[in-house]
Amino acid sequence: MVALVLLPVELADAGWLSDVFKSSSKPDKSPKHAASPKRAATAKPAASSKGHGAKFAALSPAGLNPSALQPAPARCDPSKFRIVVDVGHTAESEGAISARNVAEFVFNRRLAQRIEEQLKAGGFAQTKLLVTDGKARSSLVRRVAAANNLPADLFLSIHHDSVPDKLLENWEFEGKKSHFSDRFSGYSVFVSRNNPDFKTSLSFAELLAKEMKALGLQYAQQYTMPIMGRYRHPLLNKETGVYSYDELVVLRKTRMPAVLLEAGSIINRDEELKMGSAERRNIISSGVTAAVREYCDVRWAILGPL
Repeated sequence: MVALVLLPVELADAGWLSDVFKSSSKPDKSPKHAASPKRAATAKPAASSKGHGAKFAALSPAGLNPSALQPAPARCDPSKFRIVVDVGHTAESEGAISARNVAEFVFNRRLAQRIEEQLKAGGFAQTKLLVTDGKARSSLVRRVAAANNLPADLFLSIHHDSVPDKLLENWEFEGKKSHFSDRFSGYSVFVSRNNPDFKTSLSFAELLAKEMKALGLQYAQQYTMPIMGRYRHPLLNKETGVYSYDELVVLRKTRMPAVLLEAGSIINRDEELKMGSAERRNIISSGVTAAVREYCDVRWAILGPL
């Protein structure tokens, strides 16, 4: 889950950041989210459609407007496009604890690493994994500083969800007292309307949420409910599950488009098992990669891989 805390940062690739910040903190076990910055994408000349005539021809009978089949100018060069995949929380400030007593940070790191691998395999060679250490509050500021100093073109923070403590129920797992809530499940996508590039942040958030939905996943709907108390957030798109979390530091203070993904609920006993599987990590990573590709090159939405 996203917590209103500040986490110290350490880049997986030190070459992207001259100073590695360190500090200490503890995790907040309540729902959380991240921040967004502003960054202009590098323009790229439109790629030639030569050699793809068969693909265009195959699409024509589907009723697409011929003008829609023309390749649009690429919005970026994937090989140079810098994406920061942020591992939510730290080893010292682990975030939420799952129904089976596994720290959220463990889930976040495994999924973020898989997303990094798939993005690089998909041609986004400049993808960087951002791992922070230390205590929560001070590290959040340094996490944002690291992203801003890179500089990145897109910031994506990876988290796993829980619920407020008042909604937790008790159970015993492997002889140890544990907590769960099977009431809610699903992914959610957050942006900040206070981000310097909110419109672009929202654009990517919409693409990501649509990909998640297209993969058969459902979004978490509890954030609009009064029972969530101070963790209640406005739903910007009721079809796909995009919410605003305006004051979240990592979404508000980053100077580039920024989005936070709550990949699923680890306090829900059934969903925790799914989130711990390589299969689910592959599904989500594929959705993220497709969303980034479409965000970078609008032709992807029409043609798919060329």
